[in-house]
Amino acid sequence: MINHKTWHEKHVAALSFGSRVADNVAKGMGSWKFIIIQTILVVLWMGLNVVGFMYHWDIYPFILLNLLFSTQAAYAAPIIMMSQNRQNERDRIQAQADYQTNIDAKQEIETLTLILNKLDVEKLDKIISMLEEMKK
Repeated sequence: MINHKTWHEKHVAALSFGSRVADNVAKGMGSWKFIIIQTILVVLWMGLNVVGFMYHWDIYPFILLNLLFSTQAAYAAPIIMMSQNRQNERDRIQAQADYQTNIDAKQEIETLTLILNKLDVEKLDKIISMLEEMKK
């Protein structure tokens, strides 16, 4: 059995562990699920610190929360950029594969056109020879 992998399957198989992690992190952080969960956590964090019954671990202006956001952004930005770079690479590979498919299709169409033209010429030659025989 011949194994025909698409360009996408070959690309995914060639990804390193770090590349797959970066793609999954970028995919997760770019989702509504992440935004909703993060919003809920921030509201809880701020609410518990504003009305904290006994202990405020991060009093207003929420310096620890700001530090957490800064740390998250410091790691998220380069990870997302790595994923975007790979997306650009995938797009280039796909564009090249599409271009090659178009070139192959064009060559096949040209070959079929030549064959059809040859058949038409052969048919016309045969018709002409039959007409000439009928005249005789």
